[in-house]
Amino acid sequence: MSERLDRLTELASQVVDKARAAGADTAEAVAGDSFHLSTRVRMGDTELVEEAGSRSLGVRVMLGQQVAVTYTSDTSAEGVNRLVEDAVDLARLAQADEFAGPPDPSLLSTSDQHIDLDTFDATISTIEAAEALEEARAAEAAALGHDPRLTNSEGAGFSRVEGGRVLVTSGGFVAGSEGTYASLSVRPIAQQEDGKRHTGSDWTARRHRDQMRSPTEVGQEAARRTLQKLGAQKVKTQSAPVIFERDAAASILGLLGGCIMGSSIWRKSSYLAERLETRVASDMVTIIDDPLIPRAPGSRAYDGEGLLARKNVVVEDGVLKTYLLDSYCGRKLDMPSTASASRRSSGGVGPTTSNFILQPGSSSFDAMVKDTKAGLMVTEMMGFGFNGVTGDFSRGAAGFWIENGEIAFPVSEVTISLNLNELLQRIDCVCDDLDLRSSVVSPSFRVSEMTIAGT
Repeated sequence: MSERLDRLTELASQVVDKARAAGADTAEAVAGDSFHLSTRVRMGDTELVEEAGSRSLGVRVMLGQQVAVTYTSDTSAEGVNRLVEDAVDLARLAQADEFAGPPDPSLLSTSDQHIDLDTFDATISTIEAAEALEEARAAEAAALGHDPRLTNSEGAGFSRVEGGRVLVTSGGFVAGSEGTYASLSVRPIAQQEDGKRHTGSDWTARRHRDQMRSPTEVGQEAARRTLQKLGAQKVKTQSAPVIFERDAAASILGLLGGCIMGSSIWRKSSYLAERLETRVASDMVTIIDDPLIPRAPGSRAYDGEGLLARKNVVVEDGVLKTYLLDSYCGRKLDMPSTASASRRSSGGVGPTTSNFILQPGSSSFDAMVKDTKAGLMVTEMMGFGFNGVTGDFSRGAAGFWIENGEIAFPVSEVTISLNLNELLQRIDCVCDDLDLRSSVVSPSFRVSEMTIAGT
């Protein structure tokens, strides 16, 4: 372990020992610190420089099946003592929960089982404000210099974060990890002759700086995307094929991610309750949750309860194979944990995705467009029109109209709708353009038919 992880481990171990001494049957402590830098420029001028550090110490204690969670940023001896006292006192007041409890100790992983996922890049952790501002300025300059019609900008930003975290439990688990992440984005504005303005954007993000695209590439792509929107118009209300470009496709995948959480299933707040081993998507759709991808944003060697991380196939050839569960959800549903627990800074635990990925297909994006006789290509969506209980989906959208396999004109101010269950089952083409910029990612895909509300 690094010096930081050694320090955090000692702190978390003190909390666990004190909680046990105070009467807790089970104690689990998570300690972490992080440092972030955010910068933003607009029209070349600095608008924001924000640099801050944070530290956290959270504990979950159990007295039998009475559970309490407390949190502090005060890591002094007095702060630690108060944290433990409050946690134990709250647990004594809590109502017993028959499903509460730590994971089976035999399931806990050990440090020699944890693989190095290469999530820390020292070159990111040392980026200073001046360098970050220069990256943002370079991206904005590349965008505005691309075409004279790009006359304004909503700005460009560069941010980075680095941190470390450890988990110590009375069940014998001790481990820690460190990570970095940086992102660069830019949003130029183009103005039409009639005065209407259109904004486009592009961004890049990675755990390692050498995998990020250059500011020039990001700026030029943002410019291209913005210029394509000039002359946007509505289309007539109709049913037609809809292509989701990969960022929009990832948004759709994120909706599904919320519906396969064990917490949503046992609460009956998901349309996928009692749907295991049934068809929920096209046979072209395979979705995995894989925390073991080196350098990926959501990678982790162990989950929030100390279980060894593993790849879960959530949907295989369109069939729902598993929900994502922590130990508590597993007990509620009478299923084993899928090692999908997340430990929040507060010490609380719940299921989550890691790297949630719709597996790429074999078609190129250009080939999919060429194969579309007429339909809508969605590049961005607005609003939050989704009901997880029913699966009903409806959102504002913008993009391009396709005619005879070619982009005909830009489209704005339309609404697309279809129940998510039907949407996923109507996917008839999946592309090969996956990009691991975030922890929920999808290649572009096409839905054979959706309702498009326009004029």
